[in-house]
Amino acid sequence: MKKIEAIIRPFKLEEVKDALGVLGLEGLTVSEVKRFGTQNERIGIYRGSGYPLNLLPKIKVEVVVRDTIAVIAAEAIVKATRSGKTGEDSVFISAMDNALRIRTAESGEDAL
Repeated sequence: MKKIEAIIRPFKLEEVKDALGVLGLEGLTVSEVKRFGTQNERIGIYRGSGYPLNLLPKIKVEVVVRDTIAVIAAEAIVKATRSGKTGEDSVFISAMDNALRIRTAESGEDAL
């Protein structure tokens, strides 16, 4: 099994969900995160003074898949989010040793 983590722009979430849905992947975890990186810095205004916004709002999407579709799922995320502009983030693929479904006590790929 593989775990795919993608840090994306918030407005791209629906496109990612749709792209993964086409592959038959319906379960995923979504978190609101902040990211610091090389993206152009924005300036916030507070009481008339500007200050740098170093941490930018992003969405982290996590999904665990069978080994056979991990690369396909990651490529679907990239295709759904790529615009060619600064601010696009990353997709990470890592190995998962095991998974356990609490309700049924299934383990491994059966728990997916």
